[in-house]
Amino acid sequence: MSIHYPKGVFLPQEKPDKMPRKKDARAANRGMGFEDDINATNEIYLNSGRALIYKRTTPINVVRVDYSKGAKIVEAYFEKQSTTDYNGVYRGRYIDFEAKSTHSKTSFPLHNIPKQQIEHLKNVIKHQGIAFFLINCYQINKTFLVPAQYIIEFYENKPRSSIPFSFLNEHGLIVKESYPLRYDYLREVDRFFFAK
Repeated sequence: MSIHYPKGVFLPQEKPDKMPRKKDARAANRGMGFEDDINATNEIYLNSGRALIYKRTTPINVVRVDYSKGAKIVEAYFEKQSTTDYNGVYRGRYIDFEAKSTHSKTSFPLHNIPKQQIEHLKNVIKHQGIAFFLINCYQINKTFLVPAQYIIEFYENKPRSSIPFSFLNEHGLIVKESYPLRYDYLREVDRFFFAK
């Protein structure tokens, strides 16, 4: 006997742990709210004249467009691998950073950082730019600003497959949340990169 629900059928003889799992659609977009807040913060920085920092777009090559209901891209591919999320100018220096988010309660998985981002940030540091990671730890309600050199060193030495929050706490600073600047990360940039 089966029970018919509006969105499907549940067969009682099937055990929930044996049923196929759908890919969590939220996993791909888990950082979007975090990025939206950073974008809003960057807009306030721009409007107040404090900094010029933008979300970097990933270049795509459009293959096919459907014009039957407006212009809708139906087929495209990335022209090249992306580097980091944000770049710009602050206090006369180039600034470049990656924003990451995790739902883990204890650590940040290294597999969330592609190798090309590490190589890009190494080059930013080589040319004396400001390079860091903003890591939002959703479950513990903390966001860390960690200079890129610490994450790069951990990534290259790989003492484990994830970065424990204790490491982020030791080598980073907590970005305070407020209003209207949701994440006023430039306060921590001042402390790390401009303090004398």
